[in-house]
Amino acid sequence: MRQRGPARGVAVGRRGHRATYPVVMARSHLTLAALATSAVESLEVAASQPFGSPGGDFDAALLTGADGRHWTIRVPRSERAEAEQSADLVALRALSAGVRTRLPFAVSTYAGQVPVDGTRAVVYEFVYGSKHPLASFGAEYAASIGEAIAAIHALPTSVVVDAGLPAHSSVDTLRGTVDLVDRAAATGLIPAALLRRWQVATEESALWQFTPAVVNGALGSDSFLGADERVTGVLGWHALRVGDPARDLGWLVAGGDAVFDAAFAAYSRVRGTVDRQLRQRATLLSELEVARWLLHGTDVRSTEIVDDAVQMLSALVDEVQKDIMNPIGPQTMPVLGVDEVERLLERTEHVR
Repeated sequence: MRQRGPARGVAVGRRGHRATYPVVMARSHLTLAALATSAVESLEVAASQPFGSPGGDFDAALLTGADGRHWTIRVPRSERAEAEQSADLVALRALSAGVRTRLPFAVSTYAGQVPVDGTRAVVYEFVYGSKHPLASFGAEYAASIGEAIAAIHALPTSVVVDAGLPAHSSVDTLRGTVDLVDRAAATGLIPAALLRRWQVATEESALWQFTPAVVNGALGSDSFLGADERVTGVLGWHALRVGDPARDLGWLVAGGDAVFDAAFAAYSRVRGTVDRQLRQRATLLSELEVARWLLHGTDVRSTEIVDDAVQMLSALVDEVQKDIMNPIGPQTMPVLGVDEVERLLERTEHVR
């Protein structure tokens, strides 16, 4: 169920008030274009325009070179964004030219950087395609996403390990999940039926017998760029690691049965039946995103976030109770409506 969160660069403070990072005046696309020419020696900018969401964690611009090629430049506006950018650069270096030939889509290519105001502006070659909201996914596009995710998971784990990036075993994954459920239970706000459902899942040993794979670790609908119902690019590699493949699939559950079925079927055609419990864990992880949101609310002492999470938990437990005879498994119903999920996912990126 994982996707995108509140306006990036904004932290949710005590009692729901939004606390911002130290204010830095937004840099214009013209300023960013000038920085780009310093970062990339051969770049001659013919045109520039703002890129991305105003007021987010990054100042960004889309640049057109004199040769017609396109580039993007990003300057982080918060410590979190700077850390994300640094992790993304490490991951992009790990995804060498040889590795990229194994992927059926484009990945950003680092072009250069230049210091600015205590941080750095980074220039990338532009990846073409459009973003599509989860609610608009058709079966063909969902299948292409399933194939794209399968290609990531089929990469050799040495790609990640050799780059010094995190590698988590199935035992690590189970321990992390148990800890999350325990912390959520300690709030006293998890409905009993839902808590028991999660606890039973963590006690089912077969669910956690999987082979870790290379995972992007931060996928959501806006991670994908597409054209003509095909994925053309994947953005955001800052959470690249070896871990549970279900981590990259759970967010698709929120799209409904048709979307998840199409994506999962395409994924299975590419990967084969290498993990018989993959779909079950993806369902579990999609539900646990609400627990993460609740814990974030308690951590920052935001009654607004906590109340929002409690409302979502209520909707979630209603769906579970309708399907009480079926534990987490292949036929589990979508846990929240798409509109509710989009509302949650537009708030949760900064929790990661």
